[in-house]
Amino acid sequence: MEAVLIENMWKVVQPEDDLWIVGDFAHGPKAKDAGYLEALFGQLPGARKHLVVGNHDLELTQALPWDSVSDIAQVKDGKEGLAHTLCHFPMITWNGARKGSLHLFGHVHDRWKGTRNAVNVGVDQWEFMPVEFRQVERIAKQMPVNKHWGDAERS
Repeated sequence: MEAVLIENMWKVVQPEDDLWIVGDFAHGPKAKDAGYLEALFGQLPGARKHLVVGNHDLELTQALPWDSVSDIAQVKDGKEGLAHTLCHFPMITWNGARKGSLHLFGHVHDRWKGTRNAVNVGVDQWEFMPVEFRQVERIAKQMPVNKHWGDAERS
């Protein structure tokens, strides 16, 4: 699976791009092998590599030479764009949610694609391809509204 993911990343992620891993960089026994993790990290494309920590990202993963490591990140889409929230875990609301900011998450794997404003960007949702923000934005517009949105936010 790792070889397919790396190959697919190189098809999409350009040398000048930022690559955001939204948690679970490695899992299982290999996640405890520093040599394996370093070799895998060394194959990643992109100019800058960022980790939003997932529940399977152990200390060895977090110690890799990421450009940033955080539990949650707000990432602007372009110079004038909104700051979108990246967190491994799905959330009901986030900073900028009322203003159209999207939330990108993983964690739930193949069980739930998300909603109109919170999209599961786990690779198993995207045929093991990395996903660009513009693609997420287009898909989000076609997804259902979270039935609990009104409980947390008012339009």
